[in-house]
Amino acid sequence: MDILILTHGAGSNRNAPLLVAVANAFAAAGVDVSRYDLPFRQTRPHGPPRPADAARDREGLSEQVARAREKNPDHVWLGGHSYGGRQASMLAAEAPGLADKLLLLSYPLHPPAKPQQLRTAHFTQWKTPALFVHGSKDPFGTIEEMRAAMQLIPGPVRLLEVAGAGHDLGRKHVELAARIVEEFARL
Repeated sequence: MDILILTHGAGSNRNAPLLVAVANAFAAAGVDVSRYDLPFRQTRPHGPPRPADAARDREGLSEQVARAREKNPDHVWLGGHSYGGRQASMLAAEAPGLADKLLLLSYPLHPPAKPQQLRTAHFTQWKTPALFVHGSKDPFGTIEEMRAAMQLIPGPVRLLEVAGAGHDLGRKHVELAARIVEEFARL
Protein backbone atom coordinates (compact mmCIF):
# COMPACT_ATOMS: atom_id res chain seq x y z
CA MET A 1 0.00 0.00 0.00
CA ASP A 2 1.19 3.51 -0.88
CA ILE A 3 -0.13 6.62 0.85
CA LEU A 4 -0.24 10.17 -0.55
CA ILE A 5 -0.86 13.09 1.78
CA LEU A 6 -2.02 16.01 -0.33
CA THR A 7 -2.50 19.58 0.82
CA HIS A 8 -3.65 22.92 -0.53
CA GLY A 9 -2.42 26.38 -1.40
CA ALA A 10 -2.60 29.56 0.67
CA GLY A 11 -6.04 30.61 -0.49
CA SER A 12 -7.71 27.24 -0.56
CA ASN A 13 -8.45 24.09 1.41
CA ARG A 14 -8.44 20.31 1.04
CA ASN A 15 -11.54 20.42 -1.18
CA ALA A 16 -9.96 22.42 -4.01
CA PRO A 17 -11.06 20.92 -7.36
CA LEU A 18 -7.45 20.29 -8.43
CA LEU A 19 -6.69 18.35 -5.22
CA VAL A 20 -9.90 16.34 -5.52
CA ALA A 21 -9.06 15.39 -9.13
CA VAL A 22 -5.48 14.44 -8.25
CA ALA A 23 -6.63 12.46 -5.20
CA ASN A 24 -9.22 10.59 -7.28
CA ALA A 25 -6.66 9.73 -9.96
CA PHE A 26 -4.18 8.36 -7.41
CA ALA A 27 -6.96 6.45 -5.62
CA ALA A 28 -7.97 4.87 -8.95
CA ALA A 29 -4.34 3.71 -9.25
CA GLY A 30 -4.57 1.97 -5.86
CA VAL A 31 -3.02 4.68 -3.68
CA ASP A 32 -4.54 5.58 -0.31
CA VAL A 33 -4.94 9.38 -0.46
CA SER A 34 -5.48 11.79 2.41
CA ARG A 35 -6.39 15.37 1.50
CA TYR A 36 -5.25 17.44 4.48
CA ASP A 37 -6.11 20.95 5.67
CA LEU A 38 -2.96 22.61 6.99
CA PRO A 39 -3.11 23.90 10.58
CA PHE A 40 -3.50 27.53 9.46
CA ARG A 41 -6.66 26.54 7.54
CA GLN A 42 -7.96 24.46 10.43
CA THR A 43 -7.72 27.59 12.59
CA ARG A 44 -9.09 30.08 10.05
CA PRO A 45 -11.54 29.07 7.32
CA HIS A 46 -10.55 32.04 5.11
CA GLY A 47 -7.46 34.10 4.38
CA PRO A 48 -3.86 33.26 3.65
CA PRO A 49 -1.35 31.89 6.14
CA ARG A 50 0.77 34.32 8.12
CA PRO A 51 4.56 33.93 8.09
CA ALA A 52 4.38 32.63 11.66
CA ASP A 53 2.09 29.79 10.49
CA ALA A 54 4.71 28.06 8.32
CA ALA A 55 6.54 26.10 11.05
CA ARG A 56 3.25 24.93 12.53
CA ASP A 57 2.02 23.89 9.08
CA ARG A 58 5.17 21.80 8.59
CA GLU A 59 4.64 20.24 12.03
CA GLY A 60 1.12 19.30 10.96
CA LEU A 61 2.43 17.68 7.79
CA SER A 62 5.07 15.82 9.79
CA GLU A 63 2.37 14.48 12.13
CA GLN A 64 0.31 13.32 9.14
CA VAL A 65 3.31 11.44 7.75
CA ALA A 66 3.93 9.82 11.16
CA ARG A 67 0.28 8.67 11.28
CA ALA A 68 0.55 7.30 7.77
CA ARG A 69 3.73 5.41 8.67
CA GLU A 70 1.84 3.70 11.51
CA LYS A 71 -0.24 1.94 8.83
CA ASN A 72 2.95 0.21 7.61
CA PRO A 73 2.71 1.42 4.01
CA ASP A 74 5.25 0.60 1.34
CA HIS A 75 5.66 4.32 0.62
CA VAL A 76 4.45 7.61 2.06
CA TRP A 77 4.33 10.46 -0.43
CA LEU A 78 3.75 14.11 0.37
CA GLY A 79 2.35 16.69 -1.99
CA GLY A 80 0.67 20.00 -2.24
CA HIS A 81 -0.42 22.89 -4.38
CA SER A 82 1.58 26.14 -4.18
CA TYR A 83 2.07 27.01 -0.47
CA GLY A 84 1.28 23.43 0.55
CA GLY A 85 3.91 22.09 -1.83
CA ARG A 86 6.43 24.62 -0.61
CA GLN A 87 5.87 23.53 2.99
CA ALA A 88 6.19 19.87 1.94
CA SER A 89 9.50 20.59 0.19
CA MET A 90 10.85 22.55 3.16
CA LEU A 91 9.90 19.68 5.45
CA ALA A 92 11.66 17.22 3.13
CA ALA A 93 14.82 19.36 3.32
CA GLU A 94 14.57 19.61 7.13
CA ALA A 95 13.80 15.91 7.67
CA PRO A 96 15.43 13.78 4.96
CA GLY A 97 13.71 10.44 4.54
CA LEU A 98 10.45 11.58 6.12
CA ALA A 99 8.58 11.23 2.81
CA ASP A 100 9.55 8.88 -0.01
CA LYS A 101 8.53 11.22 -2.86
CA LEU A 102 7.10 14.71 -3.30
CA LEU A 103 4.39 15.97 -5.65
CA LEU A 104 4.64 19.74 -6.10
CA LEU A 105 1.78 21.39 -7.95
CA SER A 106 2.53 24.99 -9.03
CA TYR A 107 5.53 25.45 -6.73
CA PRO A 108 5.64 29.20 -5.86
CA LEU A 109 9.23 29.84 -6.93
CA HIS A 110 8.95 33.57 -6.22
CA PRO A 111 6.15 36.11 -5.64
CA PRO A 112 4.55 37.32 -8.89
CA ALA A 113 6.67 39.98 -10.64
CA LYS A 114 9.46 39.56 -8.04
CA PRO A 115 11.86 37.01 -9.56
CA GLN A 116 14.69 38.26 -7.35
CA GLN A 117 12.87 36.91 -4.25
CA LEU A 118 13.51 33.23 -4.90
CA ARG A 119 12.13 30.65 -2.47
CA THR A 120 14.93 28.16 -3.04
CA ALA A 121 17.19 28.45 0.03
CA HIS A 122 16.33 24.88 1.06
CA PHE A 123 16.78 23.32 -2.39
CA THR A 124 20.44 22.38 -1.89
CA GLN A 125 19.57 20.26 1.19
CA TRP A 126 16.64 18.47 -0.42
CA LYS A 127 17.26 14.90 -1.57
CA THR A 128 13.71 13.52 -1.78
CA PRO A 129 12.64 12.63 -5.34
CA ALA A 130 10.06 15.11 -6.61
CA LEU A 131 7.72 15.79 -9.50
CA PHE A 132 7.06 19.46 -10.22
CA VAL A 133 3.85 20.17 -12.16
CA HIS A 134 4.00 23.72 -13.46
CA GLY A 135 1.98 25.86 -15.85
CA SER A 136 3.77 27.67 -18.66
CA LYS A 137 1.98 30.90 -17.72
CA ASP A 138 2.42 30.68 -13.93
CA PRO A 139 3.28 34.15 -12.54
CA PHE A 140 5.09 32.51 -9.60
CA GLY A 141 7.87 31.32 -11.94
CA THR A 142 8.52 30.67 -15.59
CA ILE A 143 9.33 27.21 -16.89
CA GLU A 144 12.90 28.38 -17.52
CA GLU A 145 13.20 29.68 -13.93
CA MET A 146 11.80 26.41 -12.62
CA ARG A 147 14.28 24.33 -14.64
CA ALA A 148 17.18 26.45 -13.36
CA ALA A 149 16.00 26.17 -9.74
CA MET A 150 15.53 22.41 -10.02
CA GLN A 151 19.23 22.07 -10.82
CA LEU A 152 19.96 23.13 -7.22
CA ILE A 153 18.24 20.01 -5.86
CA PRO A 154 20.63 17.06 -5.38
CA GLY A 155 17.78 14.51 -5.41
CA PRO A 156 16.04 13.20 -8.56
CA VAL A 157 13.47 15.66 -9.88
CA ARG A 158 11.20 15.82 -12.91
CA LEU A 159 9.10 18.59 -14.43
CA LEU A 160 5.68 18.14 -16.01
CA GLU A 161 4.92 21.32 -17.94
CA VAL A 162 1.27 22.23 -18.43
CA ALA A 163 1.15 24.30 -21.61
CA GLY A 164 -0.94 27.46 -21.41
CA ALA A 165 -1.84 26.99 -17.73
CA GLY A 166 -1.39 29.51 -14.96
CA HIS A 167 -0.99 28.92 -11.24
CA ASP A 168 -4.32 27.03 -11.09
CA LEU A 169 -3.00 24.53 -13.69
CA GLY A 170 -5.97 25.13 -15.95
CA ARG A 171 -9.49 23.74 -15.85
CA LYS A 172 -9.02 20.20 -17.18
CA HIS A 173 -8.09 18.78 -13.79
CA VAL A 174 -9.25 15.22 -14.42
CA GLU A 175 -7.14 14.87 -17.59
CA LEU A 176 -4.16 16.55 -15.93
CA ALA A 177 -4.47 14.32 -12.86
CA ALA A 178 -4.14 11.22 -15.03
CA ARG A 179 -0.93 12.63 -16.55
CA ILE A 180 0.37 13.44 -13.07
CA VAL A 181 -0.13 9.86 -11.88
CA GLU A 182 1.74 8.56 -14.95
CA GLU A 183 4.65 10.97 -14.51
CA PHE A 184 4.84 10.39 -10.75
CA ALA A 185 5.20 6.64 -11.35
CA ARG A 186 8.27 7.34 -13.52
CA LEU A 187 10.03 9.18 -10.70
